[in-house]
Amino acid sequence: QVHLVESGGGFVQAGGSLRLSCAASGRTFSSYGMGWFRQAPGKEREFVAHISRSGGTTYYADSVKSRFTISRDNAKSTVYLYMNSLKPEDTAVYYCAARQYSGINLPQINEYDYWGQGTQVTVSS
Repeated sequence: QVHLVESGGGFVQAGGSLRLSCAASGRTFSSYGMGWFRQAPGKEREFVAHISRSGGTTYYADSVKSRFTISRDNAKSTVYLYMNSLKPEDTAVYYCAARQYSGINLPQINEYDYWGQGTQVTVSS
């Protein structure tokens, strides 16, 4: 069992930056690929970024590529999402998710094993 807790959300003006953190507890963090997702009101949850177990492979949604950076610190059992040049359309609840697998391919959303409770990010225009 893995327990995920997101933090770092908040209110920011367009063009600003935020860093989200997701702290994991439980089994070996380095055995999990980690993803960030977001869900805006009235919309489906969507993929944002994913990082492999070692951190050597990353994936991004086109909408955030070049603005967001995912990273992880396996010694601290934490994954981060650095968000720059934020836009109002980035407003959403952001969730981290974990999938225990040995590959580096990008999992489908329904393949993640554990989810956090989410942290709200609001970007004003």
